[in-house]
Amino acid sequence: MATGVSDDMIRILLAEDDTVMREYLARALERSGYAVTAVDRGTAALPLIETERFDLLLTDIVMPEMDGIELAQKAQEIAPGMRVMFITGFAAVTLKAGSAMPQARVLSKPFHLRDLVLEVDRLFDVGTANEFI
Repeated sequence: MATGVSDDMIRILLAEDDTVMREYLARALERSGYAVTAVDRGTAALPLIETERFDLLLTDIVMPEMDGIELAQKAQEIAPGMRVMFITGFAAVTLKAGSAMPQARVLSKPFHLRDLVLEVDRLFDVGTANEFI
């Protein structure tokens, strides 16, 4: 693989339709040592899940074409071992995500980048978030 991603790096697939937010999150996670592939919608994420290995699907819930919950459910069928974390700015959607995928983490907007990195670190039991503090 010529992408510069080593096999032992934790790989994150980020699905976020807001361009600024997507770039902001991807940069923060990459600075913390994660390999990030970012797409702007769920329908763009599915083919990647079918062809590549990801450790975490980090997805916005409210997106055009396919929402994050539907994406996560399809992703779990394709790659059952992949972890899921939702990000959302809508409280009612948080409840829907929790009941649809109880094993997934939900991070509500607005959140500090450090909080995101801490949550991801906790999922994988690593300690990069201290670099942000």
